[in-house]
Amino acid sequence: MLPALGYPAGPCGRAGGGLLRACWLTRGKPWLLGGHCLGRSASTSSFDVVIVGGGIVGLASARALIQRHPALSIGLLEKEKDLALHQTGHNSGVIHSGIYYKPASLKAKLCVQGAALIYEYCNKKGIAYKQCGKGLMAIDCPYTGIVDYRQVALSFAQDFQDAGGSVMTNFEVKDIEMAKESPSRSQDGMKYPIIIRNTKGEEVRCQYAVTCAGLYSDRISEMSGCNPDPRIVPFRGDYLLLKPEKGYLVKGNIYPVPDSRFPFLGVHFTPRMDGSIWLGPNAVLAFKREGYKAFDFSARDAMDTIINSGLVKLVFENFSYGVNEMYKACFLSATVKHLQKFIPEITLKDILRGPAGVRAQALDRDGNLVEDFIFDGGVGDIGSRILHVRNAPSPAATSSLAISGMIADEVQERFEL
Repeated sequence: MLPALGYPAGPCGRAGGGLLRACWLTRGKPWLLGGHCLGRSASTSSFDVVIVGGGIVGLASARALIQRHPALSIGLLEKEKDLALHQTGHNSGVIHSGIYYKPASLKAKLCVQGAALIYEYCNKKGIAYKQCGKGLMAIDCPYTGIVDYRQVALSFAQDFQDAGGSVMTNFEVKDIEMAKESPSRSQDGMKYPIIIRNTKGEEVRCQYAVTCAGLYSDRISEMSGCNPDPRIVPFRGDYLLLKPEKGYLVKGNIYPVPDSRFPFLGVHFTPRMDGSIWLGPNAVLAFKREGYKAFDFSARDAMDTIINSGLVKLVFENFSYGVNEMYKACFLSATVKHLQKFIPEITLKDILRGPAGVRAQALDRDGNLVEDFIFDGGVGDIGSRILHVRNAPSPAATSSLAISGMIADEVQERFEL
């Protein structure tokens, strides 16, 4: 069993809610739309196992499951029109070293395993990466580098499809429930009691489900009748860009010594695969779960964050940190002062505003940041058939292959496959 099945859910039953839209994904790039999927007709809607979520963790898990159980029919559902568009696509691309995290944590263990696996996978698939450069004084991190994680994720998707897996994009899940009528049966007599319904009223049935829903992991859990805690609080991370003519100043990844309370904070210097240099990110509260712009707002997301999570306690206990992050987000000169601690030559004229990503930060009701991975199952008819990946923070991309192996082990044991 998984070593950290935290936050046990209450009895799972019927649920409501709203999330993850349907067109079939076919072989090749770009992904073709129009009612067909690899190895199946459009009318096929029953699977032995369904994965909810088309980010790097969901794709890696789908790949691991179908390679381990090739006889099973496995489908993957993604709410967007394409795969790996959110946390995976906005990832800075760092292959992390486990020494950055608490030694006893699942993060550190999976990160060390994952870094080696990602390097091996990239070499096998011909996916390029860059290794760490030189420094005056540093901790040696041999498994630190840069990789295009979206390319890795799409490669996982191709492996999954090549093995017979099916992917449905534009499938926004609205409801997960147990069938009320007699379960439908395939020609071989296998039951598919779980109904996953999207916002268009279309249905997919399955025996078992694994959810890797990232920013919506709490809502997906709740709609299946399981415990919604820990809640997801979205934090936007804004990056700055170093002007190309100043790129020579950064020869490798530069990370500060992390604050154990907020290990994701601190100015990072990250060379990218295209030669650009990303500086940051900061961390400011987003008022929309997909709020990549400063003024993006969702009333539902904002109220959910304020009322249902431990955000208020977090703010009161760490008020100065929050103000400092907001100040740096508004005034670039404040960020430059932090940059100059590592590279004094950098000036305000050398930087530009860059892209932003949103971090799915799990927060408990006491206002504590949940920093380690959490894999959660429920009880009851539906709860015993679902495994929720409740929290997969950075370095989830680095650890994706290691996480997928752990999920495959748990699925095999929990569902007796």
